[in-house]
Amino acid sequence: MGAKDWMVVYADGDVRPVLQAAPPIDRDETRALVRRIYPSRRVVEIEDGSLFEANPPQDQLLAGCFPGLTVICTADAALDRPSTLDQRFLDEGKGRTVILHAMHSVVDWFAYALWTPDGALTRSLSLSPDNGVIENIGDPLPFEAPFWAGERPVDPEDDEDAYPLPFHPLELAEAALHSLFGFTYEGDYEPDDPDLEAVVLAGFRIQY
Repeated sequence: MGAKDWMVVYADGDVRPVLQAAPPIDRDETRALVRRIYPSRRVVEIEDGSLFEANPPQDQLLAGCFPGLTVICTADAALDRPSTLDQRFLDEGKGRTVILHAMHSVVDWFAYALWTPDGALTRSLSLSPDNGVIENIGDPLPFEAPFWAGERPVDPEDDEDAYPLPFHPLELAEAALHSLFGFTYEGDYEPDDPDLEAVVLAGFRIQY
């Protein structure tokens, strides 16, 4: 597995149908969103990207406002403890479900968190083989159950040494993507999965 991403998503309802439709980006609202979240920074527009490349470098981000859905791909979401997401991101998502998803294949790290429309954190999980379970808040969501129950064990042939976790975090990360957003980067592909390259996101450079 070689996927990596770091994103915050605000959703009014199901994410998958919006991504399947790949609606045009609302550029004016997207620009306003980025300036609200980074009020003290100089924001410079750069070339567009897409949801297929949801891992911009530290000084850049990708964002898109769509009907019922907002996506922000930013390194500010790459948090070992996702419950510590900066309050300005949560303030922006008031009245909507807020979901953080991040993973990095080099270190087999995965983290995600979910806040309800009233701002309550209901789930936060972060884990990697080097650090074990870094954060584990709230009840596991249904897509996690097979992993914690030992139904998705690590293949011993894939690892010369004993793997320190009962499953690969990246496999759980892909299951989370499919459950929460209706797509995967490297998981099983379904014919009606959203075309991630068709989901255009505006690019910005954030000058610190």
